[in-house]
Amino acid sequence: QVQLVESGGGLVQAGGSLRLSCAASGSIFSTNIMGWYRQAPGRQRELVARILPDGTTNSADSAKGRFTISRDNAKNVVYLQMTNLKPEDTAVYYCNAKVGGTLNYWGQGTQVTVSS
Repeated sequence: QVQLVESGGGLVQAGGSLRLSCAASGSIFSTNIMGWYRQAPGRQRELVARILPDGTTNSADSAKGRFTISRDNAKNVVYLQMTNLKPEDTAVYYCNAKVGGTLNYWGQGTQVTVSS
């Protein structure tokens, strides 16, 4: 069983920055694909960014140039640094771990609200 605990969400003005953290336990963290997803009211959950065990990253077009995903395998933590935030970034952000290529685990989510 994998446990994921997110932190770092909050209220920020447009143009501001936030850093989300996700602490993982219960698996060999360094071998997991880790990702950040978000879900806005009335919309489907969507991928924001993910990072592979070798450090390769993929980001949604909306995140490119503004959001950076990183991981610290020694601390079992994945981060999402968000800059130049926009009101349309308002959503609940979820941490995801893909274990063994097939099993998906989710955190409880953290709210990010960007005011205009």
